[in-house]
Amino acid sequence: MKFGIIGLGKMGHNLALNARDHHHHVIAYNRSQEKIDQISKQGVDTAYSLQELCERLGKQKVIMLMLTAGKPIDLTIQSLVPYLKTGDIIIDAGNSFYEDSIRRSKMLARKGILFLDSGTSGGVDGARNGANFMIGGSLKAFKKTEQLFKDLSVKGGYAYFGKAGSGHFVKMVHNGIEYGMMQAIGEGMDVIDSSNFNINKEKLCSVWANGSVIRSWLIELLKEAYSKSQTLKGYTGSVGMSGEGEWTVKTAKRLKVNIPIIKGSVNARKLSIRQPSYQGKVVQALRYGFGRHKQVKR
Repeated sequence: MKFGIIGLGKMGHNLALNARDHHHHVIAYNRSQEKIDQISKQGVDTAYSLQELCERLGKQKVIMLMLTAGKPIDLTIQSLVPYLKTGDIIIDAGNSFYEDSIRRSKMLARKGILFLDSGTSGGVDGARNGANFMIGGSLKAFKKTEQLFKDLSVKGGYAYFGKAGSGHFVKMVHNGIEYGMMQAIGEGMDVIDSSNFNINKEKLCSVWANGSVIRSWLIELLKEAYSKSQTLKGYTGSVGMSGEGEWTVKTAKRLKVNIPIIKGSVNARKLSIRQPSYQGKVVQALRYGFGRHKQVKR
């Protein structure tokens, strides 16, 4: 399939390479020319403007957005619309708030443009070697692009969940759960670190990662972090947020659903900015492990 990808950050860059490896004709665009040049050297076709991108996509345009949530997506869609026609497809594969996706879908539908909201998980490694996609929006658009999602995902790692907003809704909840899981691991390792036992944390995580009830990719990532430093040297203990945890808390409140674990994990991250902690170091190490998230500057 020929499709365009806009946004060559860590995730967009690796998804483009993943698509190239699966013999899709991907044309990549980014606002900064440096990132365009970088991926061009890796054998990915590129465009240097939105107009050029759309012209080169031909009659049926499929464009995937890998951009920061909020205004950047609205502005990009606004800039794309003049170059699109009825039946063209926009896929927002970033971490947008689901209500924004509903609004964008309605706006584009009035112009005959099809819209998919796809929550993307699996981190940087997943984007490169097999991601996880939670998809909502136009069923017609999904059927036209399903092979692309299948090729870019791990086996069984994609599904269509229904009307506009559903993809980003389930991804929001996914990230809320992720917050709670990471916080629980951080708290547990804080107890381990504070004890009188001289426990090798890399060895402990290795055991937990093999057959225990809490075995998971997160535990494997923590094992890797401890293999580099038993004290998690280099991590500040102040944890950043990208927004999905807070969206989950606000949505749950509106739905009158009690979520003390997720809410507590969001509050713990806020507190860590003022009061860095060992728990924060653990969560930072996990976030870096799957997403290469940068340290929070205090």
